[in-house]
Amino acid sequence: MDIPVLIEPKALAALRDDHPVVLLDTRDPEAYAAEHIPGAVNLREIFTYLIEDSRPETMQTLQQRFADALGAAGLSGREVAVVYEDALDSGYGQSCRGYFLLAYLGYPKISILHGGYQAWKNAGLPVTDELPQPAPQSFPLASDDSLLVSKEQMLSALDDPAIVKLDVRDYDEWEGSSSSPYGVDFCPRKGRIPGAVWVEWYRVMDRSGSVPRFRSPEEIRKACSEVGVSPEQTVYIYCFKGSRAANVLVALKQAGFRDVRNYFASWNEWSRDPKLPIETGAPDPARMAARS
Repeated sequence: MDIPVLIEPKALAALRDDHPVVLLDTRDPEAYAAEHIPGAVNLREIFTYLIEDSRPETMQTLQQRFADALGAAGLSGREVAVVYEDALDSGYGQSCRGYFLLAYLGYPKISILHGGYQAWKNAGLPVTDELPQPAPQSFPLASDDSLLVSKEQMLSALDDPAIVKLDVRDYDEWEGSSSSPYGVDFCPRKGRIPGAVWVEWYRVMDRSGSVPRFRSPEEIRKACSEVGVSPEQTVYIYCFKGSRAANVLVALKQAGFRDVRNYFASWNEWSRDPKLPIETGAPDPARMAARS
């Protein structure tokens, strides 16, 4: 069965009629309790779980934690996992972070609700406040490290011009006036990974309509071309905690980029190691794509 990475609301409703689906709602528990897609399981930790380093033991802890949580949500490998957030531009990439985590854990059938919960409601589809009781399953953990970038890999890439270091954080983080979305001084250092180019994560989305959606592949490739990034290159993406990076990773994959990887620990790790180099001061305009 061909499962699209981005599934439209009515296509999701039709899929549920003839195939087992587990819906993962990544919104905060209060919004979920007020209303959600019928049958959806709230798993806010998809967004909130934060790691401070990319050591193998840290990633093994992450793997087991999410294998347990996703199994408890009803995922056995037979079901299609569909992740959603409120809207693609308002949750710092949380549904795409869910997609990335599931792919990293080796889950075989994954989609993102394109446009999120707001797109579902705009399509006139049903919502509820009833809480589901999923039957726990054994999650089929089979992690794929090829999707990840570690601190050591990013450090090695600094001297490799063949690997693009793509910063997708908000502008204030890129130019160095803030350290993270959690607060200006949440991390000990502000700045950029040396040699990185910048395409703000909002740029891959069309926000002109009632519901933000990913831009067309042509528009996404054009945005990347402004900083010299092409689909043939290897791209290491980073943000603060791998969430906005996951959002852009999905967009780039949809646009035909073949080798795109997520530095999941991102600036939260890089900024905390004083031995790692950072770039400060005004960024080079030639390494910045136009803002959304």
